[in-house]
Amino acid sequence: MMTSRTAQQCGQADYGWLQARYTFSFGHYFDPKLLGYASLRVLNQEVLAPGAAFQPRTYPPVDILNLILRGEAEYRDSEGNYCRAGDGDVLLLSTQTGVAWSELNVNRDAPLTRIQLWLDACPDRENPLVQQLPLTLDRPHQLIASPDGEKGSLQVRQQVWIHHITLEPGQEWQQPLQGSRAWLQSIHGQFQALSANGEREELGCGDGAFIRDETSIRLQAQTPLRALVVDLMS
Repeated sequence: MMTSRTAQQCGQADYGWLQARYTFSFGHYFDPKLLGYASLRVLNQEVLAPGAAFQPRTYPPVDILNLILRGEAEYRDSEGNYCRAGDGDVLLLSTQTGVAWSELNVNRDAPLTRIQLWLDACPDRENPLVQQLPLTLDRPHQLIASPDGEKGSLQVRQQVWIHHITLEPGQEWQQPLQGSRAWLQSIHGQFQALSANGEREELGCGDGAFIRDETSIRLQAQTPLRALVVDLMS
């Protein structure tokens, strides 16, 4: 079963220094029916103004995955560690008790555009504080996160597999699913999503879809397409 959630249905925020679209309840945007989906707690699409920053803050036990679409970000923690990520990078921050993180758009002339996911983290697993991975945009599929770091992916502290799909018009990709639920997110482009039993959803830039009890999902690109498939075991 698939149920779409369009970009227009998401929560919206415009603080001047930050423009955001919230798929699930976050900050001032609250919907008791949308507190996350399985272990996917947050999916935000955000644009930070030139030179803008999130001040240091602590987090619940989650893995924070940032997909940088445009610009360059700098991340610092309260223990003196820092790193940078730019266009085409995926950064995974494994939050720790008592450790605060800040985020800065290092470019003072251009905005920073990114997608951020929070995944519930198993408290018994310890991962490096920071992991980083470049996207390979010249092939249709890349596994960017998994529980065991398979195929060079980032290692998350949960039974979750995150796939990055890049297709040209007319191309299609079928993604097997391991969990009983999944989230499909369009980064940009128009496409059809088809379930194994023939259901269809038309999705456009910024749209998403809940997927339940499917063994696979097939994407057919109508325009140049980038999308994420978040395969959720729990």
